[in-house]
Amino acid sequence: MHRWTRSRLIGLAAAALAATLALTLAPGSAPRAVAADPQETAPFVGIDQVKAGWARAEQELTPPRVQVKGIYLTSYSATNPGMFQGLLNLVERTELNAMVVNIKDDWGNVTFDFDHPIAKAAGAIHPDFADVEAFTKQLRSKEVYSIARIVTFKDAHVPKYRPELAVASTQGGIWRDYNSVSWLNPYNRHAWDYVVDIAKGAALAGFDEIQFDYVRFPTDGNMDTLAYPGKDERRREQVIGDFLAYARKELRPYGVWVSADAFGLITSLSDDLGIGHHLEELSASVDYLSPMVYPSHYIPGNLGLPNPNAMPYETIYRSMMDAKGRWEKAGLTGKVQMRPWLQDFSWGHPYGPAEVRAQIQATYDAGYKEWILWNAANEYTEAALEPASKH
Repeated sequence: MHRWTRSRLIGLAAAALAATLALTLAPGSAPRAVAADPQETAPFVGIDQVKAGWARAEQELTPPRVQVKGIYLTSYSATNPGMFQGLLNLVERTELNAMVVNIKDDWGNVTFDFDHPIAKAAGAIHPDFADVEAFTKQLRSKEVYSIARIVTFKDAHVPKYRPELAVASTQGGIWRDYNSVSWLNPYNRHAWDYVVDIAKGAALAGFDEIQFDYVRFPTDGNMDTLAYPGKDERRREQVIGDFLAYARKELRPYGVWVSADAFGLITSLSDDLGIGHHLEELSASVDYLSPMVYPSHYIPGNLGLPNPNAMPYETIYRSMMDAKGRWEKAGLTGKVQMRPWLQDFSWGHPYGPAEVRAQIQATYDAGYKEWILWNAANEYTEAALEPASKH
């Protein structure tokens, strides 16, 4: 692992983060209203500009790359002794070598005791981890690569406390989706900083990688009432790409890789799906891209397949080959790594060892070496995995 990198930089990084937080909001003070000023948004960071920065970035201290074969854990699974030990045993018995763990979850809960004034004042701190550094040290001792999953713009806590950071409603107040969950405004630079602060805290706690999920514009609500204070002329995909490029730059001194999750269809469709997800734009702004190519999320006819959910190999292979061709055309090959999320659950079609393994094999056959399995209940199909003795 790369702790020699962090040991040289942790003092400076911690001091910088503390200074940032002190400027954001002093503990115990009243919330400071921050106008959504377009002049305070990040500079436009297009693909060409990001590529130009790669040569410089490669000269900086970076951790070694790991060919990740991972599983997803909720913070509950990671902190429940019995559940976690069972999952750790699974990793030790099989080819698995990585865990993706909720650090800021789908509701905006920050799952470790992070001394951040906004998060604390907003009631966002829900410290399932009594000692998150002990957790990452345990994973490191077992040679398990650790990834902190951070749900980016979906957030049920901070918008109530700092509504000026939120997506607004044209009917007044903050906008909420069909689950009554609010969202941070992707155009607001102060909202960016809040999320990046949490990512820095996770890096300092010892995680090897920061993974941004829900790094997109909202859906699943009344889209006719959406309003984005501070909206400028950038396209949605530019806004999301700019956020990720900014986060990557801010996190580089902390010795972590940066990844982003994306809708699976971005590998095959050329638009941004209405949410700011565009393959080339996202890829240029991160170290790893993880499209969620779950076959159950494709409808008949997608990818030219009559029933993608019943054809796991073909669905993954065609998705990954589409991405490969676009990367080659855009000159992105070798600059960013592809690591798809694969399906280890049944939804509309039964999935067992053969279906899970077919997805893994399709990933390899398309020329990629990494993958992560998703199961919301954190119950994984061991029979689909190769034993550790083969690796």
